[in-house]
Order: sequence, then C-alpha cells, then structure tokens
Amino acid sequence: MTTILYARVSTTDQTTVHQRTQAEAAGFKIDHVVADEGVSGVSTVLAERPQGRRLFDMLRKGDVLVVRWVDRLGRNYQDVTETIRTFMARGVIVKTVINAMTFDGSTTDPVQMAVRDALIAFMAATAQAQAEATKEAQRGGIELAKGRDDAYLGRKPSYTRQQLDDVVARLGMGETVQAVAKATGLSRQTIYRIRDNQTEAQAAITRWAS
Repeated sequence: MTTILYARVSTTDQTTVHQRTQAEAAGFKIDHVVADEGVSGVSTVLAERPQGRRLFDMLRKGDVLVVRWVDRLGRNYQDVTETIRTFMARGVIVKTVINAMTFDGSTTDPVQMAVRDALIAFMAATAQAQAEATKEAQRGGIELAKGRDDAYLGRKPSYTRQQLDDVVARLGMGETVQAVAKATGLSRQTIYRIRDNQTEAQAAITRWAS
C-alpha cells in the first residue's frame, strides 16, 4: 500500500509544501507527493492537469490518496464526484486532512454506501460553492484595494494567502472559530475578522502582494 499526497495551488504566491506539512501533522505518512502548481481547480479538471494525469497512472488498488480537502481535486461538482468514484472503483481509498473524511469503495452495505455517496456529493457541491464565493470576494477585494490611495496599504495582514484560503475552507465546512484558529495557528480575532469581512481580507492580501 502506497500513500500519495496530491497537492494543488492556483497562484504563484502559494506553495504545496504547506499542504504536506498539514498532512503530516495530521498523522499521515506520505510516500509520494504529486503536485500541480499554478493550476486552477475551477477551469482545469484533474485529468487534464500535468500531474493530475500522472496521479491517475500511479494509483493502484489498496493505495491511499490524501488531499488537504476535496477542493484540491477540483472546484467543479461533476469533476470531483466522478474523480472520487473513479478512484474508489479502482480500490483506492481517498482521505482528506480537513475533517478527516474517508471514502472507501469496498463497502457493500447499502446504507453505508448511501451515506458515503451523499457526503461526496455534499463536499463536491461545497467546493464549487466556495470557489464561486471566494472568486466574488476576490473581485470585491481587488476593487476595494484599487479604490484606496496607492500610498495607503493599511496594516499588514497577520495571515498569508494560504492561511486565508485554509480559513475560508474550514469555515465553509462548519468548523468553529476556535477549531480553525487552532488548526491554522491564527488568533480567534483574526478568524472572526476574516469570517465577517472576507472581501476586506482579500483586499488586504492584494494590497500587500502588489
């Protein structure tokens, strides 16, 4: 059995190292890392990404595929659900770091299968909804940042773009502010600020990244 971490980042100021660190901190022993950098999970399905294609070639029956969350596989409902089902049909077990979910195709109990499939559908739908909400907040953040005086950057954010994405994902899955703060290493006050005004959080990152 081989445990493979698939990591994906969509912007140049993010790195996949953070995703491996998170997985190992959660107790996963990673044998191989397959990573796509600078690739959108919205516009490019997994099978069409350079390393995504490699992932399909590598995984065998009994292997474990680890992802930070299902949004690393994709941000499109149809793509994510079909991808997870394809891997399960091969005998691959899919596990997430956030929320510690496990998707295993070996069960034959109809109730367990129904619960599993419902969770897959819910998480895939949530991933797409979060992508759309984040994109809207980013657009608002960029416009807000442009509207400020060029000399005014405001206070430097106490979080990175990766941490911001992580906070948004965890809050979207219903984690408490306290749990998100513990997982990300940020203060609860920071989590509250991001939760209550994601547009301003995106704007702050945009201003300081430029």
